[in-house]
Amino acid sequence: MKSVPKLIRRFTGLLLLSFVLLVAVNLALLIVIASRQVGTASPWATADRVAANLSRTETGFALSAAGADALQSSGAWAVLIDNDTRAVVWHSENLSASVPSRYTLPEIAGLTRGYIDGYPAFTGGTEYGLMVLGFPKGSFWKHMWPSWDYQLIAHAPQIALAVIATNLLVILLIYAAATTKALRSVKPVTDGIRALPSGEPVRVKAAGLLSEVALHINSTSEVLQMQKRQLQKRDTARANWIAGVSHDIRTPLSMVMGYAGQLQSSPGLTQEERRQAAVILRQSQRIRNLINDLNLASKLEYNMQPIRRREENAVALVRQAAADFINDDPDGKYPVEWTTCPSLSVCRISADRDLLKRAVSNLIQNSIRHNENGCTIYVSVAEAGPSCVICVEDDGVGAADAQIKELNAAPHYMVCDENTAGQRHGLGLLIVRQIAASHEGNVLIGHSRHGGFAVKITLPMIKKPRP
Repeated sequence: MKSVPKLIRRFTGLLLLSFVLLVAVNLALLIVIASRQVGTASPWATADRVAANLSRTETGFALSAAGADALQSSGAWAVLIDNDTRAVVWHSENLSASVPSRYTLPEIAGLTRGYIDGYPAFTGGTEYGLMVLGFPKGSFWKHMWPSWDYQLIAHAPQIALAVIATNLLVILLIYAAATTKALRSVKPVTDGIRALPSGEPVRVKAAGLLSEVALHINSTSEVLQMQKRQLQKRDTARANWIAGVSHDIRTPLSMVMGYAGQLQSSPGLTQEERRQAAVILRQSQRIRNLINDLNLASKLEYNMQPIRRREENAVALVRQAAADFINDDPDGKYPVEWTTCPSLSVCRISADRDLLKRAVSNLIQNSIRHNENGCTIYVSVAEAGPSCVICVEDDGVGAADAQIKELNAAPHYMVCDENTAGQRHGLGLLIVRQIAASHEGNVLIGHSRHGGFAVKITLPMIKKPRP
């Protein structure tokens, strides 16, 4: 399915976007945190400020108010170590008792980079000695032996970018490997789903992440195949039943028609008895036509009727079908009028001549059957763009809008028209639709321009060669 690669691309895009946003947020947080650790608030700056605010007096040393505020705000204590004696010559009032009062050179070197009795120590220089500030325990963490390779520091930005890029690449490779594995599991499933409508058996290997889905697809395919076999069996039984009944009924029907014909012409019967024999003959002929229609509809439905298509002139073919009905209507109760434009003499189509004549005959017969009081039937052929339109209409009772809508929506409907004494447009129109469909055409049912019923068959014309 085309949607699967699209879905994977979308997930990949979201993953990359997440990486970019994550890196951006981390950098922003790093900048904010680092900015809070520098400037005047740093312990080294506080030590320098306190050292600058210490002055010598006649009685010793004194710390200005600004220096005292700096100590108080940071919670630190301070001592001044003399340059010569390395003894504490001044200290703040909050000095812890555990802080030594004299230092050796190694101790001074140690406190400058570390701690005094657990207090983080930071130094500031004065002309009187070394100012040392001790901050509360746990307030700062100091590197005891800070020593870094210069090249490492100099190339830190490039190294950081390389590390980030490597991490991203590793994550992408892991994601690609996982996605490829998932895709290998998805593709057989999607192929199986796509193959289900074809009606062929589907068997998907039940492995991978979607093994349960594959099992359900296999089960669905088995159910569809079983239903297909049942439908084929039922259709075959129905076709055989229609063929058997049609065959069995022909012989007794022929006998009925034969005897009815003899009685109709027998001089020994009364006029009323001969009329009744004529009615029996007509109804028997109608039954025979219905049987023929049923057989043809069954053959067309199951593609058992051979379609022998060749190039035909629709104008001549339809006109001949109409002429047959003119000859069969000696009483003139159902006159057929040819309303094709005189300028149209040729309309080339690819058609089975007998089937198309049967379709036109069915439409004319449909108008006769549903208009017992007689009607005029209008037959025409016209060109409409690349199509040939065959129209059969009448000026009879017609049909209601709702019935026409149902006929167009479902050609097999048997719709009762209350204006035609219970007659139905059914099997004849179904055969017309089947014949049109076998010629890549369609049928449209509607109201006639003359006030009755109209049916149009639209068929593709043969393209004329360019001169």
